[in-house]
Amino acid sequence: MNHEFDEIRPFAEGEIKQAVNSLLADRQFSRMLKGFVPWMPKWVRNGLIRLAFIGVNTPLQFQLRFMKPVVKYILRKCSTGCTFAYSGIEPGPERYTFISNHRDIVLDSAILDLMLHEHKFPTTCEIAIGDNLLIYPWIKTLVKLNKAFTVKRGLSPRELLESSQTMSRYMHYAIQEKHENIWIAQREGRAKDSSDQTQESLLKMFAMAGEGEIVDRLKELNLVPLSISYEYDPCDYLKAQEFQQKRDNPSFKKSKQDDLDNMKTGIMGKKGRIHYEATPPINNWLDELAELPKTEVFTEIARRIDKQIHAGYQLYPGNYVALDLLQGTSDYADKYTSEEKKTFETYLQSRIDLVQVENKDEAFLRERILTMYANPVLNKQKALQ
Repeated sequence: MNHEFDEIRPFAEGEIKQAVNSLLADRQFSRMLKGFVPWMPKWVRNGLIRLAFIGVNTPLQFQLRFMKPVVKYILRKCSTGCTFAYSGIEPGPERYTFISNHRDIVLDSAILDLMLHEHKFPTTCEIAIGDNLLIYPWIKTLVKLNKAFTVKRGLSPRELLESSQTMSRYMHYAIQEKHENIWIAQREGRAKDSSDQTQESLLKMFAMAGEGEIVDRLKELNLVPLSISYEYDPCDYLKAQEFQQKRDNPSFKKSKQDDLDNMKTGIMGKKGRIHYEATPPINNWLDELAELPKTEVFTEIARRIDKQIHAGYQLYPGNYVALDLLQGTSDYADKYTSEEKKTFETYLQSRIDLVQVENKDEAFLRERILTMYANPVLNKQKALQ
């Protein structure tokens, strides 16, 4: 084990038992469990958890025994199914860094892990997660059991540089020496308007470690753009609400409770159809950029990653309805039926009705939600031109 990364890495083999003991000793975790089975005495709950952990010695075993059935349950209850397509990658010894658009704080990586397992890939992913979401000790313990490594937020410029260098070294170590896959979002936080763009600073962080020139360092991570498409975003009304709150009060910031509410809503809210599309690795074209000036390399890589992610979107009738309603046209009427249009309009109003904010501006909220569903159409059209 490389102890340089102890502060950010997931739990390793041999650390699971201690992690479980710390969970069971945590009062907030116990209260959370009690909410699921209020009739069950604490000693029985804890005993059953300890029993369930027999034979679980690694985070991968934890994922397969605990997270797999949980994610399958969520998909059955909250979606009409998930499909997974991939080209240019295959189950085998090669490992990948999946860089994806960001739809859900918890489920983006959890569903990918399930898809990889069900399609016979030999392992799942280590998951990059911001430490701003680890608001309670039990959450930090749980995500580290689930193969998560932490990304530090809210740092000074000097601290940010040091943290980025450490994380870059860790990602190269995870791929090259631990032989793990990695999942990471293409930007910090979710794109509130669903117009997904890769942050160049993220790519620069990737290239801080490794050997050789920029292209060689990025090749070591074997980056695979991953496109995630939801028919319905459970947090769409919360995002629209936040847009109005920031419009009315530019200094508005979400609270820790807001983050928790977003996580709960994202996990258990209605999603409709879900599609994951892993596009070919960028190693296929990275060598084409070797002669570019360094100041242009990351801009071009970000542009090409975005193009692959946008081209991989699965579009649903609601996306086309939203674009027509937003533009006041019927240009895409051949993409949906009158019944599908009515269904989406009813859904749209139901989401606006859920917003709870002072001086509620329904026209503004409507425009924001429509934009969220229309942008994937516009971005995919541009990518395919």
